[in-house]
Amino acid sequence: MLPWKRVLRPLAALLLTAAAVTAPATTAQASGAPNSGWNDYSCKPSATHPRPVVLVHGTLGNSVDNWLGLAPYLKVRGYCVFSLDYGQLEGVPFFHGLGPVEKSAGQLKDFVDRVLAATGAAETDIVGHSQGGMMPRYYVKFLGGAAKVNALVGIAPSNHGTTLSGFTHLLPYFPGAADLLAKNTPALADQVTGSAFLAKLNTGGDTVPGVRYTVIATRYDQVVTPWRSQYLSGPDVRNVLLQDLCPLDLSEHVAVGLLDRVAFHEVANALDPGRARPTTCASAFE
Repeated sequence: MLPWKRVLRPLAALLLTAAAVTAPATTAQASGAPNSGWNDYSCKPSATHPRPVVLVHGTLGNSVDNWLGLAPYLKVRGYCVFSLDYGQLEGVPFFHGLGPVEKSAGQLKDFVDRVLAATGAAETDIVGHSQGGMMPRYYVKFLGGAAKVNALVGIAPSNHGTTLSGFTHLLPYFPGAADLLAKNTPALADQVTGSAFLAKLNTGGDTVPGVRYTVIATRYDQVVTPWRSQYLSGPDVRNVLLQDLCPLDLSEHVAVGLLDRVAFHEVANALDPGRARPTTCASAFE
């Protein structure tokens, strides 16, 4: 049996996060200003890549740090790339994606409208990491996003929630813990397996017609668990396990979104399936 200290560590971290984010902030938050050519509202999509790409960060992420790898990767390949901050809590800089997921989906809706108006495109493609791969499904399903989204690519998305390697099952044994999460960090509570939010999101099916879905997962994910819960069911869905493409890829939940170029290669394939090339370990060097 695992020592109690090891068993409780992830749960303690979860609860400490919920408590800590209420502390007053003293630094400025990420602005989402242009970075290495992305968030450039003068960018016009090309005939080769006619849709702008909107990047949606994960829980505790932001529009800059989450995309220092993938945004330039896509930009140099000719895409108009944009990223937003969402799910901000008052007084909490840098660490976003903590507000109610339904409200965050509304922020995404407004951002997509802004991007489409600026670029003149009729549709966008969305790429999200973790919560950022799941939250857009609410926008697509309930907020009219199906008419404006061509493809949704989720990197390690929390599509059916997470047990945090089983540790969320311990919440009922800590009086007030679930209430602490829901009050201080609603997005964390929304992403616990079995939450009311996830029940609403997934009732009636995982997908909606007219949108192509890709899920890119890693078997070494220790945040969104079990990792197979990331997969979607339905038409126009492609579920990808990175280790099926590159057995040497050891990326876990954070690395797969921030710096895994094998995953980036598969993102590019999902955005432009007509020009897709096989993804292998060698893709890390392309």
